[in-house]
Amino acid sequence: MRSNTTGQARVYRRSRADRYGDAVFMFLARIGIGPCHLLTTRGRKTGQPHTNPVVLVKRNGQRWLVAPYGAVAWVHNARAAGTVTLRRGREVADYAIREVLPVEAGPVLKRYLAVAAAARPYFKADKDSPVEEFVAEARRHPVFALTPRA
Repeated sequence: MRSNTTGQARVYRRSRADRYGDAVFMFLARIGIGPCHLLTTRGRKTGQPHTNPVVLVKRNGQRWLVAPYGAVAWVHNARAAGTVTLRRGREVADYAIREVLPVEAGPVLKRYLAVAAAARPYFKADKDSPVEEFVAEARRHPVFALTPRA
């Protein structure tokens, strides 16, 4: 059963409700409750830090960062810097990132939809679709492997 009945994925446009939801998730991540982490990237033009709530995927002992809304600002900043900082509660860690190819991203995207239901309208595939459908969507939803920095 497809959760997206039109066959078209929605295009992300940040609304007032999104800003409110982000504020709530950021508060919860700051105190270490729930699945969200705070992702901080350096602006590629200004050098200023920018923070967004994100949900990580843990699969096969690896942590993955998914961009469910496409190549938004934090994606461009992370690509330019090659590193990100993640915070959840009192835990803060720096990571090197590596953008993965679609064949590697497909299973991660499938897992992501299972844990982040709010992102489902932005995908053509649904949580029960075969991995091949997620591989086909991987160019629209960048996925990064995270490696802890010493």
